[in-house]
Amino acid sequence: MGYLDLSKQELEKEYSVLSKRFEEIKGMGLSLNMARGKPSKEQLDFSLPMLDTINSKSDFIGEDNMDCRNYGLLNGITECRKLFADILGVDAENVIVGGSSSLNMMFDTISCFMTAPVVDGCKPWYEVKNRKFLCPVPGYDRHFGITQYYGFELIPIPMDDNGPDMDIVEKLVSEDESVKGIWCVPKYSNPAGTTYSDEVVKRFAALKPAAKDFRIMWDNAYCIHEISDTPDVLLNIMDECKKTGNEDLPIMFCSTSKITFPGSGVAALAASENNLKVLREKYNYEIISYDKLNMLRHVRFFKNYDGVLKHMEKHKKILKPKFDIVLDTLDKELEPAGIASWKKPHGGYFVSVDVYDGTAKRTVALCKEAGVVLTGAGATYPLGLDPNDSNIRIAPTFPPNSELEVAMDVFCTCAKLAACEKILNK
Repeated sequence: MGYLDLSKQELEKEYSVLSKRFEEIKGMGLSLNMARGKPSKEQLDFSLPMLDTINSKSDFIGEDNMDCRNYGLLNGITECRKLFADILGVDAENVIVGGSSSLNMMFDTISCFMTAPVVDGCKPWYEVKNRKFLCPVPGYDRHFGITQYYGFELIPIPMDDNGPDMDIVEKLVSEDESVKGIWCVPKYSNPAGTTYSDEVVKRFAALKPAAKDFRIMWDNAYCIHEISDTPDVLLNIMDECKKTGNEDLPIMFCSTSKITFPGSGVAALAASENNLKVLREKYNYEIISYDKLNMLRHVRFFKNYDGVLKHMEKHKKILKPKFDIVLDTLDKELEPAGIASWKKPHGGYFVSVDVYDGTAKRTVALCKEAGVVLTGAGATYPLGLDPNDSNIRIAPTFPPNSELEVAMDVFCTCAKLAACEKILNK
């Protein structure tokens, strides 16, 4: 029977049991972390052989007949551009391979558009008063942080099982030229694990922005991060935009950060030639070339796109049991209480849980007191302002499975305790 169906006396009894259990947990002296989506040691070990692909005796000449130890090739080496083109489903000529961080490339893109007109006749964004950016919620805090840093008004856009509410997106984009862009994680979104439906992708491709320099920041971070044997399929936005004559709308990003080594992977973006022309102008002043040895190392390790997919199968074998632990525990512990809801993603790195309204901050605080660190409540909303104080992002990838089981037991205990407190007005 759900908590809301219990009598006050029954709920007081449940509260007493949970309080006792909470004190027992505190006595265990736990120190567990589910705050960030970091690969586990086992996942990192999969890529160790890559470190042996290049050594002092290696041939450093790539397809471009250039010595990868030296300066040059601002766009990245050809074979790495081809690899990312296959991953993103675009033409290699539309790809720039950068450093180790796609987030860095996103920041650079926004920075570029702040100071250089995206389209001839438009103002640089820093000259646009009351500039706005759309933020699907719950979403990725670091995306929101970039546009917050540059002084944008951040407008939350509700998400459902199909993706962002396109009625709201279309209205805002078509009526207000101060709306300059939208953040998107289109496949296995952070944190809900939602994959945008075909209809949503097609409506994005058919947008008619009031601002000629409106851009879709299409962060396809989890495009090949499957945990299910029936993975989601995402429609290719670049193909759809070409059909509608809107190929300048999307700028796509991805990296190998959760494929090989976070902080030592390779990142890339893909965009139309018009967008690349603006971005290359900035990169020409910013850097002569990125780390081509790392690009070469990755290409020689994977060999081709099929090699990347085979590598991701190894990741799936590690990740699926972790997601099963989280989801099975939620089903067992929270579903009967009727005080939370969650998604069951087919891929990605997170599980999004909506606890009882008004208790997310309390739940996170209780978990911290019990020795389990979670992403801060509200982090999945712009400025950390979750209107319902309900969403919590769980990152199950890093802890060993035995620790993950304990952490999830703690989480469920704290979520139920916080709900009891709220209902009983304690």
